Amino acid sequence: MSPVAALDPTPLSSPAEPRGTTGVDRRPRLATVLAAGIIVVVAAGFSVIGLANLLPTSVDPLHAVYGVVGIAGLLAIQLLWFCRPSAELDSTTSRVLLAVMVVLAYLPIPTFGLLWADMPDFVGGVVLLMLPRRYALPAFAAVCASIGWTYTVFDGNPLTTVYGTISSIFYCLVFYQLTRLARMVNELHQARTELAQRAVAEQRLAFARDLHDLLGLSLSAIALKGELVHHLMRKSADLAMVELAEITATAQRTLSDVRAVSHGYRELSLEKESRTAESLLAASEIAVQVHLDQGDLPVQARTMLAKVLREGVTNVLRYSDVEHCEIDVRQQGDKVTLEIVNDGVAADEVALEPGSRLTRLPEEVAALGGVATAGMDADGRFRLRVELPVPTRLDGPATGGVRADRPESTLIRWLMPTTMCLMGIGATLHVLQLTTEAWQVALVVGSVVALLALQLSYFNRPATPLRSAQTYAMLLVQACLTYLPLLPLKHNWVSVPGLLIGTALLILPPVAGWTFFALNAAAYAWIQHAAGASDISLVFYTAATVMTGLTVFGLLWLVRLVTELDHTQRRLAEMAIAEERLRFARDLHDLLGMSLSAIALKSELTSRILPIDRDRATGELTEILGLTRQALSDVRSVASGYRELSLDSESRTVRSVLAAADVRVRMETLSEELPSAVRTVLAVVLREGVTNVLRHSNVESCEIAMRRVDGGISLEIVNDGVGGPDRAAKAVVAPSGNGSGNGSGSRHLSPGSGIGNLSHRVADLGGELTAGVESDGRFRLCAVVPA
Repeated sequence: MSPVAALDPTPLSSPAEPRGTTGVDRRPRLATVLAAGIIVVVAAGFSVIGLANLLPTSVDPLHAVYGVVGIAGLLAIQLLWFCRPSAELDSTTSRVLLAVMVVLAYLPIPTFGLLWADMPDFVGGVVLLMLPRRYALPAFAAVCASIGWTYTVFDGNPLTTVYGTISSIFYCLVFYQLTRLARMVNELHQARTELAQRAVAEQRLAFARDLHDLLGLSLSAIALKGELVHHLMRKSADLAMVELAEITATAQRTLSDVRAVSHGYRELSLEKESRTAESLLAASEIAVQVHLDQGDLPVQARTMLAKVLREGVTNVLRYSDVEHCEIDVRQQGDKVTLEIVNDGVAADEVALEPGSRLTRLPEEVAALGGVATAGMDADGRFRLRVELPVPTRLDGPATGGVRADRPESTLIRWLMPTTMCLMGIGATLHVLQLTTEAWQVALVVGSVVALLALQLSYFNRPATPLRSAQTYAMLLVQACLTYLPLLPLKHNWVSVPGLLIGTALLILPPVAGWTFFALNAAAYAWIQHAAGASDISLVFYTAATVMTGLTVFGLLWLVRLVTELDHTQRRLAEMAIAEERLRFARDLHDLLGMSLSAIALKSELTSRILPIDRDRATGELTEILGLTRQALSDVRSVASGYRELSLDSESRTVRSVLAAADVRVRMETLSEELPSAVRTVLAVVLREGVTNVLRHSNVESCEIAMRRVDGGISLEIVNDGVGGPDRAAKAVVAPSGNGSGNGSGSRHLSPGSGIGNLSHRVADLGGELTAGVESDGRFRLCAVVPA
């Protein structure tokens, strides 16, 4: 450490600080507290050592006060402003405080000389933290050069100059890294919601495309053909029946598409599908072998493999001569493969049926960057093979390709080994000050290089398991490399115990880690005492060791924590996507499945009764057209619900639509800005509510009111024209759950109206939706959403 170097250079080594390894569960708050604690101890220790060097030489009180005020000012600015994760680094305040730090760090140098040489370390850490990259590195280089110049002018010993400069660079990097890592933990924790929202937004665009491509055209075609049949029924029953057959086929095909899309958006379980496949094959008297060896796969990869397994087993069951089937899933490196191999397939049976799922597999697998092949092996067995890439958590497609390994993360990953290498260089320079015997210098350099190699290749890796026999064995090796050179070197022993103590605090349980810390600190102090160090040097040596140990622990733990938060972000985004996919599948099934089934059934019924009862057929056709228009409306409702809507725009549209329908409308809106999720849900409710109003031909007036209520925003749509109690009995259905499990009720119209779907949307935000006919005969739809 540099302040110590002013008296007697000391090895850059250290112990460590509390805790152990349990940062995963309590990470955001604990990270902030622990990082702040480490920074306070290191920065305060650095300042106290500087004062301990300075005060004995400041004979007159004025110089003593001058030194105390300067160091206290530097420490206060560092801790109270620049070490705060929430401090705005690009603000005017930061620039002014940086200027004050420069004055406090350099103005006393002519007065105190070498004793003040290390105070610019505070400035070096801040310029790296605060300035843009193109300015930060030159400014940092200038600070380091100024420190070297100070040592050269006031000391003149080249070895001391190099040692002091290296030591200052070390502490500049320590101040920067500890502060930057603490800020990154805070930023990552705050950004996880935004990342999930961005990932879900991309999925919503895909949903809208699927709805438009698969359903919009088909439903429009059904509606047009229905109108055509309506006209043909008066002219030619035969032509009308042909068109009805096409309507039936289109409805059935569209229903199949709805089911395909719905199932495609549901997350499937590979384990569950394998158990189902095994039981099906065994029930068909097929000898089956299943081997699953997959790790933690992304949602899309898991679901795709489960779909392939299901379709592959379905294909196997097509062949009556199959006796053996092997299912094998293996993950190796960044790829996962699924193979389904079976006998009993003749060469002329290999061609797959047109339109079967297996014929579409290559295209679906290719969309995820994989490859699917199917064909006969040389041994006459049929093999279906799918290979998918397994993206790392930091670059998964399920999260929209958002990378968490930002430039700051990359810089930290480079600076941490650089900082530890500086500790090794400091130890080497220290031994050169103690001895010039080649074998002793070689022994120190060899042990330090081995310690750094072990540290960088094993302990510094975030993926290294902490509580394992291998890790404990590596810690023992590190302890041997640290202390065994003491036997031949004796009083010339130099090492970097800070690596050992800091790493041990990360690896060992808290009690064991602190016990190890205390024993090693005591042992290091005793060794220095036995080597003849003075009392003040002994204090400095021990303090420097504790500080560098804390630094090692803080860097290791915070880098590991940043990596864990990176991974957590990816997982949260995947969960948000999976939840949105399930919601989409539910909407498709609930809103469109019944309508399309009814259209297909009624088309068949109309075709059968047309030659017998034309009036009834006309009535059924009218219902078909009504169902089709409703299905189209529901498609638009679902699609629009997956993008952010403008509440103001919807309000204007609603007013003009009602006016065009000769409905008197009185509207009360809010002028305040609402969160986007609340705006979108209220806009969807408004749109569907007014669509429901227009279904009733007797509506003459409609009142729409948006108000601030206790705990949220209410949207109320009230209209007449529904009818009396008889209509009310038909309109209102028994209360149903809101979909969130909180027990709040929601009443809605008959299935297909879309209001039941709205209750789920409102409940997703923790709100409540009610709909029904009031005692005065008016229909009232009310949604209350927390804001």
